[in-house]
Amino acid sequence: MTEFFAFLLGIVAALLAVPVVRWVKQRRERAKNSATLQDNRVTTVSQVLHLAVQGSPTGVTVVDRSGEVILSNAKAHEMAIVHDRTLNPEVWSVGQEVFEDLETRTLDLTMPRRSTGNRVSDVKALVKPLTLVDTYFIIVYGTDESENVRMEAARRDFVANVSHELKTPVGGISLLAEALLQDPEDPDMVNYFGEKLLKESHRMADMISELISLSKLQGAEALPEMEPVRVDDVVKEAMARNQVAADQQEIILTRGQDTGVEVLGDRSMLVMALSNLLSNAINYSPKSQPVSISQKIVHNSIVLIRVTDRGIGIAPEHQKRVFERFFRIDKARSRSTGGTGLGLAIVKHVVANHGGNIKLWSRPGTGSTFTIELPIYNPEPEPEQLEIVDADDASSGPKLRKAVTRVTARRKEMEKQ
Repeated sequence: MTEFFAFLLGIVAALLAVPVVRWVKQRRERAKNSATLQDNRVTTVSQVLHLAVQGSPTGVTVVDRSGEVILSNAKAHEMAIVHDRTLNPEVWSVGQEVFEDLETRTLDLTMPRRSTGNRVSDVKALVKPLTLVDTYFIIVYGTDESENVRMEAARRDFVANVSHELKTPVGGISLLAEALLQDPEDPDMVNYFGEKLLKESHRMADMISELISLSKLQGAEALPEMEPVRVDDVVKEAMARNQVAADQQEIILTRGQDTGVEVLGDRSMLVMALSNLLSNAINYSPKSQPVSISQKIVHNSIVLIRVTDRGIGIAPEHQKRVFERFFRIDKARSRSTGGTGLGLAIVKHVVANHGGNIKLWSRPGTGSTFTIELPIYNPEPEPEQLEIVDADDASSGPKLRKAVTRVTARRKEMEKQ
């Protein structure tokens, strides 16, 4: 009997021990999570200053007399002021002068374009003593001037191109008007020169319109808000815009299968770019020769939009210049088709503003293929918001820890990009 009661007491003790162990484990988890959150809190002025410097949109670098980088933030590395704990040689050269006379200096840095997604190309660096009391350190402030430089270059190019290119149609209109006024009673002469005047005025209007569009794309105005756009819809609309011109040349426009993918961009700009490629393909193709548009997905991240014609083709020496403003391979053909020489330049800037690229393959007498490469838009799920949980809730610890881990991981991924 005694053994039986001992057996029952053992069972009861075991049953009571389970919730006790679970309670102890939960208390430990809550204490651990509380300690982790406590460690991540900002509690000192030095932590505040460190976070402020690291999160600053201005590059900040502190250097001593030996050239050793004492402090630098992420923006300083992005602007190439610092690379692998080494100060930029141009900045260090100016910094040595600042050490000598303690005078503040500025310099402009121009960096080559890189294919890593970093768009910083022009930086203004301000170099000054950290303090006049202790002359052992200098500080370098860097600001990104890429957008300002781009806009200024666009303004200069715009003015130069307008003043040069508008001379031709304006001079032609003036001569045609004088010829018309010499014999206004001759109906044949009036019709002939009147049609020429109308054609030149339309050409000048098209040129002004495209110059304005190009000026906007190059930075004279802020780019519109980007939104998801279906590539299939862009292709359909561009083909619809050029259908009449294709029918007049007895050219059949063909297209490949739909892809169903989206890109992040401005629909009207993308349609304009693709429409310009189609218009060129039609204008430079013989009658009854087809023009095709196809799509291809690469690595599930890039969509290729190809416009292929079987026209006269482009010589190798001209292929690198076809995207320049006002460059024309055949000026006589451009005048007959009403071309302004701005269509491909607009395409280039539209694609660049959408984070893409454009390539050309061509062979004289065979035809040309223009390929637009655009990144596919893959929407990320909405980030989960942290909820305030009750400290007495036994399940709050694991939930909070998992939520913090998810948000931290997403932030790290965004910083890498």
